[in-house]
Amino acid sequence: MFKDKILLITGGTGSFGNAVLSRFLDTDVGEIRIFSRDEKKQDDMRHKLQNDKVKFHIGDVRDFDSINTALRGVDYVFSAAALKQVPSCEFYPLEAVRTNVLGTENTLKAAIANKVKNVIVLSTDKAVYPINAMGMSKALMEKVSVAKARSLGDHDTPTICVTRYGNVMASRGSVIPLFTSQIKSGKPLTVTDPEMTRFMMSLDDAVDLVLYAFQHGDGGDTFVQKAPAATIAVWSRLSSRFSMQITR
Repeated sequence: MFKDKILLITGGTGSFGNAVLSRFLDTDVGEIRIFSRDEKKQDDMRHKLQNDKVKFHIGDVRDFDSINTALRGVDYVFSAAALKQVPSCEFYPLEAVRTNVLGTENTLKAAIANKVKNVIVLSTDKAVYPINAMGMSKALMEKVSVAKARSLGDHDTPTICVTRYGNVMASRGSVIPLFTSQIKSGKPLTVTDPEMTRFMMSLDDAVDLVLYAFQHGDGGDTFVQKAPAATIAVWSRLSSRFSMQITR
């Protein structure tokens, strides 16, 4: 379905964007557009890839005109641009709303205007019964996506779906790289609640779920992949043993 098509990734310089690039670079996709506001990360990716199939667009989903321009001629969209750090969103909740909610609305409006075929919006398990600003903004993002999908007719484009993730292991900003760094430095693990449950996914699992949604989703669908769960308390005990092994 991606042969000779144009794929755009908002927030494309993040962990998910890099994982999608790795999956698609050697396929027959026509063009991959990376849309983000981070000029430095785009420049690093450009020098690393040296691939004419990848095009870079500086812009911000908060600005309708910039995302609308980048979406011209695009067939498929991964909507991954987000503020996803819990402390950042907690201290600056309106910034989370501007990116996660209004930015998603801009992306969907531009996708409709440019007759994009499919849009997959990336969400999080924190959108379920949210207790913090990040989860609340993501829950509203889901509501915006589903409402926009319902406003379209059965045969109108784009098909808008949501994929909901747990803890994507080793992604930028996830807890595993933090714990690994703390263990190697001999520091205590910064565990908020030992009984907290985390649902584990790899980056490859995350990409697989999005591709499944592209192929099987109807407008307004939300996809949640079954994932193994672990409590932080178990991680802490395992990590303590691992730390002792490193020390020895």
